[in-house]
Amino acid sequence: MVSNKKSFTFGAMFKLLSILWNSFRMALQELRVNKLRTFLSLFGITIGIFCIIGVLSTVDSLQRKIKSDLNSFGSKVIYIDKWDYSDGNNGSYPWWKYVKRPSNKYSDAMFLKTRTTLASNVSYFLQASNVNVNYDDATLSGVNLYGVSEDYDRIQDFKIIEGRYISEAEFQRGTPSCVIGYTNAENLFGKAEKAVGKEITIKGKKLIITGLIEKQGTNFGPAGFDACIIVPYRFFVTLYDPKNVNQNLIIVQAKENITIPQLQDELRGNMRQLHRLSPYDQDNFALNDINKLIGDNVGSLIGGLNIAGWAIAGLSLLVGAFGVANIMFVTVRERTSQIGLKKAIGAKSKTILTEFLLESAFLCVLGGLIGLLLVWILALILSSVLPFPIVIATNIIILALSICIGLGILSGIIPASIAARMNPVVAIRTK
Repeated sequence: MVSNKKSFTFGAMFKLLSILWNSFRMALQELRVNKLRTFLSLFGITIGIFCIIGVLSTVDSLQRKIKSDLNSFGSKVIYIDKWDYSDGNNGSYPWWKYVKRPSNKYSDAMFLKTRTTLASNVSYFLQASNVNVNYDDATLSGVNLYGVSEDYDRIQDFKIIEGRYISEAEFQRGTPSCVIGYTNAENLFGKAEKAVGKEITIKGKKLIITGLIEKQGTNFGPAGFDACIIVPYRFFVTLYDPKNVNQNLIIVQAKENITIPQLQDELRGNMRQLHRLSPYDQDNFALNDINKLIGDNVGSLIGGLNIAGWAIAGLSLLVGAFGVANIMFVTVRERTSQIGLKKAIGAKSKTILTEFLLESAFLCVLGGLIGLLLVWILALILSSVLPFPIVIATNIIILALSICIGLGILSGIIPASIAARMNPVVAIRTK
């Protein structure tokens, strides 16, 4: 009993493999004999799969890059500023009222640090842009100078690869020490790793470089750390007035189990108390969730790209499906006598049906593989140009091949059904 069951299983498996091999062989024969016809028919499939894989891979790689770059803002972080980055008032709040709002102060950050129970880290942040930095006879322009308080490195995502970060004592004393971005170090010293220990000059004041920040490359986040120099806040204010800089922020990071809305609610109460606002006064500050702001904008962009990609791909696949169906109709007509002979010597209708469906699927998969090859070549080219690499994920490849197989079966179902229902006597006599 068990032996018969095993014999039946092996027999069925052998038969299936035989059908698969025959279908694959016939598909290759069709391609070899009618190269131009097959190529033109598969071109729509190739373009459709090219669009699907190309768009999905680009969007997926873009999302990975944006997710990575958002870490440079810090995880679960609120930026307190006089400006509302999202313009939540829909343009109804006059710009001059934003200008008249009070600027943040270091004492405000310290007040929030002691009063905000839902925050893990609070840092004061000042930025001066287009700063000139001198080293010996060389001058580097366009530098972003960041003046920060103690918790900044705990909030932001950067790594010191040479030397060390600014110490607690240097923050307290306002010592003229700094850490430098990788690009700035390369431009000033030729080799970035030579930066640590060097003395640079900003607005006539000398600073010692204590650390080098790891290279980050182009990103979609803030100005980034490659082109920056970070100094203690107390030293920064000896160079620039905090009221007249490009950015004056308080950066607050939520505790691990706290949500952004919870943190915003507590910060709003503390900021209103700090600014002595009555219950009837409007907020004269903004609590900006940059991750949400960028995420929403990027989400709409990615949604539009996906729709456009699928629309182009859908049209191409539709054209390709008609092309493959046409090939299968012609193939059935050309092999009518062969089909009749097979049925005459015992081939079942479902076997004929399966062979033609598999042949149609193989043709579509072949077109899809050509599309995949084109995307791979394009990804190599774009990765050298774009600020992020294009990666073709495994799940995207599986999706594309699944579409090819499904499309092949749908394209071949009618021709295969015609072949399966043929009368063997009539088919054999057909020339």
